[in-house]
Amino acid sequence: MEPAGSGFPGVQYNDKKVEKGSGELMLMKNFPSIVNENSSQQEVREYLRSVSNNERVKKPQFHAVISTKFREHTKEELTSIAENFMDELGYGKQPFIVVFHNDTENHHVHIVSTRVNKQTGKKINDSFEKLKAQQALSRTMEKLYGLSTQEQIEKLLGYRYSSLKQLELLLERNGFRLSPNRNDEGALDILKNGAWEKTINAAGLNFSSQKKDSRAWQLKAILLKYKELYSCKVFRIEDHRAQEGVLPEEKYNENRKPEIDFESELQKKLRDIFGIDIVFHTSNKEIPAVDLRPFGYTMIDHKTGSIYKGSEIMKMNELFEFTSDVIDKRLFEILKDYNIADEASKKVLLEHLKRQNPDHVPKSFMLFETKKRKNKEIFGSVRNEVKQYLRTQDSKDVHIIKSEDGKFYAIHSKLHYVGELEQLIGEKDYQRFLNPAENHQQVSVIQNERLAKELNRSIDDLIFQFSRSSGGTGKDPGEEEHKKRRKKKNR
Repeated sequence: MEPAGSGFPGVQYNDKKVEKGSGELMLMKNFPSIVNENSSQQEVREYLRSVSNNERVKKPQFHAVISTKFREHTKEELTSIAENFMDELGYGKQPFIVVFHNDTENHHVHIVSTRVNKQTGKKINDSFEKLKAQQALSRTMEKLYGLSTQEQIEKLLGYRYSSLKQLELLLERNGFRLSPNRNDEGALDILKNGAWEKTINAAGLNFSSQKKDSRAWQLKAILLKYKELYSCKVFRIEDHRAQEGVLPEEKYNENRKPEIDFESELQKKLRDIFGIDIVFHTSNKEIPAVDLRPFGYTMIDHKTGSIYKGSEIMKMNELFEFTSDVIDKRLFEILKDYNIADEASKKVLLEHLKRQNPDHVPKSFMLFETKKRKNKEIFGSVRNEVKQYLRTQDSKDVHIIKSEDGKFYAIHSKLHYVGELEQLIGEKDYQRFLNPAENHQQVSVIQNERLAKELNRSIDDLIFQFSRSSGGTGKDPGEEEHKKRRKKKNR
């Protein structure tokens, strides 16, 4: 994030999140013992200000955010990533705090530190800092998770492709970009998030023509089979984030066209089951987005490391049905993260979306069934919040919807969960939910019985206290008188 002044507002911002319960201080590093997790935000800011005492540095605050896609990493994992990221970026010996936020759909942590070197008092070199940050994050992920960027590039370069365009497409589908080298006309740079990763010799690329080999016939047989099992309806996905200025590397531009992609259920199943990636091609420079239609497609077979011209396998219009339907990319990514187990849960989710925004309801074929289950942490959070909602009716994220067959489903819009209410909360609580009046009667009976017992106990206590205050033994006076008469009679 952009540098800020000597008041270190990032500390105050994150402290407010902690106070509201939407933030959690995960790590304080390289602070003296007198400044710790129990210190006030003012004390933390004063310390950062004291070590940033350099008149030449007007904006000493370093503030970065590391976010994961939805809930793919836990708060502990993100904290470890943040700590290692600061080491890789050259801030490892600086005082910094890491605060976890849970107020959005994406788990993320904020890191606040100072740009003035704690030991020398000089400004830390921040030239090309955004590019350095991307490289630092790549090294961190390789160190912690074995995700080697160089190994990934080498693997992609080993694919069989027949043109530079196919190689460029392959790299783009895996998060890389091919760019001409500024110093050598015969060289190409491979970039990731704008950061240089590798330079390759264009003349040394090994192009190979893909003819109809045995694998091509296998691919056609797979397409013919699975087009009968899954929806072939293709819809358009539009990414407006660059226009809206959401992406940090992009400035707002109302004339900028959205990024366009095309998707169908058949494409997703082919990727998930066989590692086959189908990419459509369009000429979107002059044609309005509303009239965009693909003119062809490429098939990337990750299983064998081969790239095919789609029409050589099967003609596009014989395989796909193109629609005019459009969905926003952000919404599409959210819907893909839901655990849609069957057609019933899909219909329930569509009903929820209709209630939220009646004018922009996705079509049924835009929601893909998946067997993916939420992890224990998310499932536990959903269960607790749903139970709390049933008691208080107070939650903007929990929604209860009745399906066509009469079953009740719970939807958690923030954690992207949809499932049967009974399986989530258990049979006992589900019956209480179905019969609230009966439950109220049972509660009333229990309360009445408790009141009667308390009343009888109070009367006995009063008799006991009355007897003691009269000098008695605390026993029933009538019983004492009856005993005296029997003694006289026996005499």
